[in-house]
Amino acid sequence: MKEKLIMKNKGDQQASRSLISKKWTLFLCIGSFCAGLLFTNRPTVLGSEGLKLVSEDCDLRKLQIKNVKRDPKQIFGEISKTHQAVQTLDKTISSLEMELAAARSIQESIVNGSPISEEDTRTSTERRKYLMVVGVNTAFSSRKRRDSVRATWMPQGEKRKKLEEEKGIIMRFVIGHSATVGGILDRAIEAEDRKHGDFLRLDHVEGYLELSAKTKTYFATAVTMWDAEFYIKVDDDVHVNIATLGHTLVRHRKKKRVYIGCMKSGPVLAQKGVRYHEPEYWKFGESGNKYFRHATGQLYAISKDLATYIALNQHVLHKYANEDVSLGSWFIGLDVEHIDDRRLCCGTPPDCEWKAQAGNACVASFDWTCSGICRSVDRMKEVHRRCGEGENSVWSSTF
Repeated sequence: MKEKLIMKNKGDQQASRSLISKKWTLFLCIGSFCAGLLFTNRPTVLGSEGLKLVSEDCDLRKLQIKNVKRDPKQIFGEISKTHQAVQTLDKTISSLEMELAAARSIQESIVNGSPISEEDTRTSTERRKYLMVVGVNTAFSSRKRRDSVRATWMPQGEKRKKLEEEKGIIMRFVIGHSATVGGILDRAIEAEDRKHGDFLRLDHVEGYLELSAKTKTYFATAVTMWDAEFYIKVDDDVHVNIATLGHTLVRHRKKKRVYIGCMKSGPVLAQKGVRYHEPEYWKFGESGNKYFRHATGQLYAISKDLATYIALNQHVLHKYANEDVSLGSWFIGLDVEHIDDRRLCCGTPPDCEWKAQAGNACVASFDWTCSGICRSVDRMKEVHRRCGEGENSVWSSTF
């Protein structure tokens, strides 16, 4: 009996322990399940937020790409506006350079005690615009040559003034002064100028070996006095058709830094005593070398921006013995367009006459053997009669 009672108590204790273990197992299972739900929900929430951020980023990128893909016409319009703005800035810079050149010229005139005209003191925006300035290079001893030019292709008196006002063409004989300022040579030019009024006097001492310096001074002076599109230098023993020259130049008026003439590349002459001897021949390399390409000196034209460049840098531009070589050297290293036009160097009759009859009138005519018209004082009228474009050509032309 006693043993049965002991066995019963043990059984009740084991049943009680088993019941407790089951309860705790249930509680632990429920707790573990809840804990699992708690911790598994957090990554889900974070993951959904991350996906949301990625989605928003993708939408933003799509919006940016959509904005980049604009209408091509709109893009072209913006490019065109930018190009116009650059052109306007370039014109402004050119205008400022012109005003600077004028200011420097006026300052030098004050320092040197030279008279200053009212036209010199005007700004470039106040000055009248001209098509071209034609400077006819001449010397003290060339009075008869000048008269032969006046009698043929250079209008005189009121006609010359009308040419300036209606066609925008300035024409002047270009000369400096003698070594003896105010001497008989200078007084003779002053008297001739009072009669004809067709001289441009330079602050320059005349001399054949000083042609490079004279050319530089001419362009620097002309661009300061007259605001023109082109500046021309021509010798006084060359025949010129002014209207044909004007029509030739206007074809290049929209171009920048234009250098027009009959381009050549002659030999560098090292031998002393010969004509066109080059004292600085060693700068051009080995013996027998040729010059760089440049316009022949009888007639050439440069655009306003190149004339301005010469004016601004005249004190540092090197002068070679030959003025046409000097001019060409000043443009080496610049972005200059060289235009080779053979109508600027036609021969005298019958060459220029045949070309005129064929409808291809020459701009300038001369003899290569004489570097001008041989015996120009006697033959200028003949060349003008046979090769001239006619007096009414310039008046009926529109430039």
